[in-house]
Amino acid sequence: MPHNIAVLGSTGSIGTQTLDIISQFPDRFKAVVLAAGSNVDLLISQARTHRPAIAIIADESKYAALHEALAPLGIETAAGRQALADAMERPDFDTVVTATVGYSGLLPTIRAIRAGKQIALANKETLVVAGELVTRLLHESTSTVIPVDSEHSAIYQCLKGEDPATIKKLIITASGGPFRTWTFEQTAKVTAREALKHPRWQMGAKITIDSATMLNKAFEIIEARWLFDVTPDKIEAVVHPQSIIHSMVEYIDGAVKAQLGIPDMHLPIRYALGDASRLTSGERPLSLSDYAQLTFETPDAEKFPCLTLAPYALTRGGNSACIINAANEVAVAAFLHDKLSFHGIYDLITEALDAIPYIAEPTLDDYVATHHATIEYAENAARKHKPQYV
Repeated sequence: MPHNIAVLGSTGSIGTQTLDIISQFPDRFKAVVLAAGSNVDLLISQARTHRPAIAIIADESKYAALHEALAPLGIETAAGRQALADAMERPDFDTVVTATVGYSGLLPTIRAIRAGKQIALANKETLVVAGELVTRLLHESTSTVIPVDSEHSAIYQCLKGEDPATIKKLIITASGGPFRTWTFEQTAKVTAREALKHPRWQMGAKITIDSATMLNKAFEIIEARWLFDVTPDKIEAVVHPQSIIHSMVEYIDGAVKAQLGIPDMHLPIRYALGDASRLTSGERPLSLSDYAQLTFETPDAEKFPCLTLAPYALTRGGNSACIINAANEVAVAAFLHDKLSFHGIYDLITEALDAIPYIAEPTLDDYVATHHATIEYAENAARKHKPQYV
């Protein structure tokens, strides 16, 4: 019998690659739930190919088109974020790939945890926003998490068979993004088009900009703290421009284990879908002879101040990371629409941290309220910033 899977964010980069793998292993996997944000045309095409039990579109204005296209095929349809969250309790699947962007992944993931589903986690913001709450719920559930982010998948693989007490350091690699060699002054006039040209990875617009500011690396440090239950002082980032070593673990005896591979998300997705077992790949393998040199650099927090937000959030705790994430969602959207400068992304986040009330021990309701309050504040604040090209 196939392994039944729900794919949240099926029309995005991770979602489409997940469906590639499901298609490659039809005897092993079956997409039972497909959910997308607003790309209804691609969702309809995916549903026609994979024939899920249900297709869900978060954008309720697109529901009529979805229903009209899929109802004759006997495919159930639904719309809205509540419908997406409710679907996590369906009994006809056991694994959910959370590949939605940003805060939108939090509530469905929590519902999936409470339902005891296995989670292939590609939405780092779930643990960034509410890491303490999510890990507590995991301890109370039969649910398990296998990370899909290439860096966290690498660490997960390097930790297999090891005693957690012997971990000295988790080393998360970063490509450095498109502006690794630029000065802080040069990045002041960066355009969205320039920032979207990532040197190694093909990703969605939001995470590509997060890579350019290196906030994604700050988020990955926060995520690693909760995923692997290590103290923040045992996590560091290193710039590795070739993106061949996806992350490393240093142990107390001096040994360092690394996971290597070409920059291709199919590998960590396959590993997660296979329940931490390895599935055959027909893709081009890594050839070390193609890489005469693998280099490493210390990340420059003065040039990329968003990196400093990881230690800040982990030290302060509470709803701090939730504020950072929400403000960043607004800031990135404004930058992509030429309404905010590249440096303005960090400035807007720090303004929000000063403005939004701090909650030391937030509940789920507090996280939701914090997110919405921060979005409202940041949208108003963004209008007061100078546009990108001024």
